[in-house]
Amino acid sequence: MKTSTRYGLASVAMMLALLLAPMSFARTTACPLDQSIAEKNLPRQGQETLSLIAAGGPFSSDRDGIAFNNRERLLPREKRGYYREYTVRTPGVRSRGARRIVCGGDQRAADQCYYSDDHYQSFKCIAR
Repeated sequence: MKTSTRYGLASVAMMLALLLAPMSFARTTACPLDQSIAEKNLPRQGQETLSLIAAGGPFSSDRDGIAFNNRERLLPREKRGYYREYTVRTPGVRSRGARRIVCGGDQRAADQCYYSDDHYQSFKCIAR
């Protein structure tokens, strides 16, 4: 009987450890799987943009870092000014193109970022 009690306590301890695991695990799974993209699967230019966001620039466009108002309401609702948008360069395109990364909260932490390759028609949460 003691063995089964001991095994039960070990199971409870393991479940508690999983529940109390660092939040970085939750951060990578916070996006729905069909609406997320791993950072490593972003185009190279998207990965470069994330690095620039974390470094605070310099950015290729004077529009980078401006408030993104989420008019499309595709991103989670937040207070005005929470989101900022950044250009993801598109090879062969002279204008800013359609690709963007939009980040919320602390910009240099780039914790809550989304990728759009169709000028805000859709977003994928960037899982890191």
